[in-house]
Amino acid sequence: MPNLIFQEQTIKDAIDRIVDRTFKMDFTWDWPAGVALYGVSQAYRATNNEKYLEHLVLWVDEQLEEGIPPLTVNAVSIGHTLLSLYEATQQQTYLDTAVRMAEHLKHEAVRFADGIFQHTVSQNYNFPEQAWVDTMFMAGYFLIRIGTLLGRDDFLEDGLLQYHGHEEFLQDEKTNLYYHGWDNLAGNNMSAVFWARGNSWAAYTMSQALHIVEVTHPSYMKMYDSLRDQLSTLVRLQSEEGLWHTVVNDPTAYLETSGSAGIAAALVRYNEAIGAPMYNKYIQKAISGVLSRVSDNGTVLDVSAGTAVMKDAEGYKGVPRKRIQGWGQGLALVFLSSLLHYKWADRAAGGADQPAEAVDAV
Repeated sequence: MPNLIFQEQTIKDAIDRIVDRTFKMDFTWDWPAGVALYGVSQAYRATNNEKYLEHLVLWVDEQLEEGIPPLTVNAVSIGHTLLSLYEATQQQTYLDTAVRMAEHLKHEAVRFADGIFQHTVSQNYNFPEQAWVDTMFMAGYFLIRIGTLLGRDDFLEDGLLQYHGHEEFLQDEKTNLYYHGWDNLAGNNMSAVFWARGNSWAAYTMSQALHIVEVTHPSYMKMYDSLRDQLSTLVRLQSEEGLWHTVVNDPTAYLETSGSAGIAAALVRYNEAIGAPMYNKYIQKAISGVLSRVSDNGTVLDVSAGTAVMKDAEGYKGVPRKRIQGWGQGLALVFLSSLLHYKWADRAAGGADQPAEAVDAV
């Protein structure tokens, strides 16, 4: 595959606009912040821009001073930022809070089917014995990260358990795509829809885990095979615009940016894991597609709103995409940041990644 072609400064400018717009949003200690700030932390790692780190420290410190609310699976996603801040600053408070969140998952989170987390969106919504693919990012990946950082096998193995349980319940044997949810009481995948952002949660977190989990661990090949087969289907569903439809196998569904960015980031990280630029042509298209959805003021456009497991495909197609969303900002940052140190890229060439006319948005 040929190298990617893009202007590094174009990518950095887009990242800077997105970060700036993100910190003009108001967040609580919950998953919109968890994904948005994870994206900022990835931007900091890729650019070493101290302004990004300062923004993260200020937001987290203010939240810790006020006291964090009762935890849910979704809210634990902010643990990603805590780990990144600890790595950058060595401030023990960040690590202590992250451990507290991991201990909550270990001892208090509701489980079913031999240890799989029941997905908890917030304190206000309860979905008994339901597994949602979102949990792979919010909690599973977090446990793998903190378990590896601290040498805590109990955290690591619990995170891997979540990956394998969600694969068992959510990955379709025919298409290798991931369903959004599983209802253990009913014994089915509810609407059985292949949702773009859901597939990005699975693909990105598995691609990251391949860089963390030892290749000699039995879980490594389970994740590798699951991801390999999922990506081989996803790349064939990419639109000519470089994005994926919000129902990935339905070309009548709208193109959705957050899921597309997450899938594209997974392709980057998978290539790095296997040591070959196998999916470069799809990543190249995604660069243009994602950049075309970044407005002049840094809003990531065409991002679907918060999405429960809807009743049918029409429900997903009807989810609005008008407003700025933290997860859209964060996943776009994850993808664009992943390009900056990518081995198989020609960064001096120009023109190929210029977005279509940018649009101002609220």
